[in-house]
Amino acid sequence: MSNSYDLIVIGGGPGGYVAAIRAAQLGLKTAVVEREHLGGICLNWGCIPTKALLASADVFEKFKHANDYGLSSQSIGFDLEKIVARSRAISKQLAGGVAFLLKKNKVTVIDAEASLSKGIDAPLVIARSKDGTKQELTANNVIIATGARARTLPAAGLIPDGNLIWTYKEAMIPSSFPKRLLVIGSGAIGIEFASFYRSLGAEVTVVEAQDRIMPIEDAEISELAAKAFKKRGFDILTSASVKSLSKTTTEVTATIESGGKTSQIVADRVILAIGIVPNTEGLGLQELGVNTDRGHIVTDGMGTTNVKGLHAIGDVAGAPWLAHKASHEGVACVEKIKGMKVHGINPLKVPGCTYAHPQVASVGLTEARAKALGYETKIGRFPFHGNGKAIALGEPDGLIKTIFDAKTGELLGAHMIGAEVTEMVQGYVVAMGLETTEKELMETIFAHPTLSEMMHESVLAAYGRAIHI
Repeated sequence: MSNSYDLIVIGGGPGGYVAAIRAAQLGLKTAVVEREHLGGICLNWGCIPTKALLASADVFEKFKHANDYGLSSQSIGFDLEKIVARSRAISKQLAGGVAFLLKKNKVTVIDAEASLSKGIDAPLVIARSKDGTKQELTANNVIIATGARARTLPAAGLIPDGNLIWTYKEAMIPSSFPKRLLVIGSGAIGIEFASFYRSLGAEVTVVEAQDRIMPIEDAEISELAAKAFKKRGFDILTSASVKSLSKTTTEVTATIESGGKTSQIVADRVILAIGIVPNTEGLGLQELGVNTDRGHIVTDGMGTTNVKGLHAIGDVAGAPWLAHKASHEGVACVEKIKGMKVHGINPLKVPGCTYAHPQVASVGLTEARAKALGYETKIGRFPFHGNGKAIALGEPDGLIKTIFDAKTGELLGAHMIGAEVTEMVQGYVVAMGLETTEKELMETIFAHPTLSEMMHESVLAAYGRAIHI
């Protein structure tokens, strides 16, 4: 087999494997070098398995409220081992699917760890297999799609040990159920795990350094989320920092500083959800002179780096750190390599979703950001309790918020909390992509009865025309 390719992709996650498939579709001889799991963190230890866990938690939540639906259930319980086994089986199934798709598209998969050295058209790829064998691979272009891993803070003792102090990976495969859980960080990862374990009965404390949880979300949505989580029994500490962690064989004591005061929290397990670090070590970037910014590889927005023939996509290339951004970036990068006319990634049009209970989803500018940029805005709000489908589902709590440019009618942002908003947000993403105005959204017919009717009502509300509030 020849070791020469048109394109080599380092990393088989949602950015890498999608880029490889698109390259193969465009006729490029392509290889993927992956050291661990096809599908990457997202499919194996992130997006997919966590959603499987949360699906189990959601069903369990509904069981607890069966009487509200005119149903009866007795001896409600859960089997943690089976919940985890279901999650792992789903990941395994989908990882197999990725392998099939790569084979179908005639992409060569090399099970090895890659590094780079100087080449001619692009850096030379050195693939080292687990058995110690080494291959030198050449290509016209190389894409780095190595992703990222959980951030740690050794100075404060925030280092995962696989036993008492967890990252997302250990939190997905617990050997026993923690009755007391401390979650450090209230981004999507921290809140999703907090929601899962709380649904199953754990006492959950969330510590956030910012002055509100889910700090990247619109402030109004963040406030509603905090109220909803507190109603579920979360203990939430904001403007708080963990100064240290100390362990015994069975529990962890966290020293928390907030408002100039220090307190201690004792937990059975701690989940670290304090951000990510790009996987760039050992690639040889410094030797090649690759430009980086705080560890992330600098690109032109379509994957191109400052080194000839070298590209980077996904988490390793910076925020937003989302699988769908990585996939889209991978396609754009490959199409640019092929010489096609492509558009770059606009971060404001990348949706973000948190699959907790309740769900949170958003796209575009927050209200505060829009005002800071000087926009004169029109803002619409529609509550879930005004929607027939939401009431019928037993999900009357939530809000759809839309932000428009008062002068042009441009949709600047949409922010949502409540049942199934992670599905509904895509409607606004499409609208923003098509540069739809408020007039066109108002004239669109939404099916009844649906939750998506609230999206229409929120637009109407921004212009004083809401019907059902």
